[in-house]
Amino acid sequence: MREVTDATFAEEVLRSDIPVLVDFTADWCPPCRMVAPVLAQIAEERADTLKVVSLDVDRNPETQAAYGVLSMPTLILFRNGEPARSVVGAQPKRRLVEQLGLDEAR
Repeated sequence: MREVTDATFAEEVLRSDIPVLVDFTADWCPPCRMVAPVLAQIAEERADTLKVVSLDVDRNPETQAAYGVLSMPTLILFRNGEPARSVVGAQPKRRLVEQLGLDEAR
């Protein structure tokens, strides 16, 4: 999973040709560590149709503030440069796919 920063967010996420799932995460967050393998699996399975990236909120406060992210992990699916759906907290894979509408991104 690729990491994005405040400096690379616009290029990597907002200008992406395909949907992008952004994992707003932090090193100190146990649920973030729990969901990371699930996100890596989703990224691998959908590499042609979905980009999955992570953004460390402690090192990138501008993007965190811009999207009102207060809890970690927060997952936001961006389509055409706009937030389309979001989920807060670690979830099982099937539930994440359903709640984020990832089957629609295929």
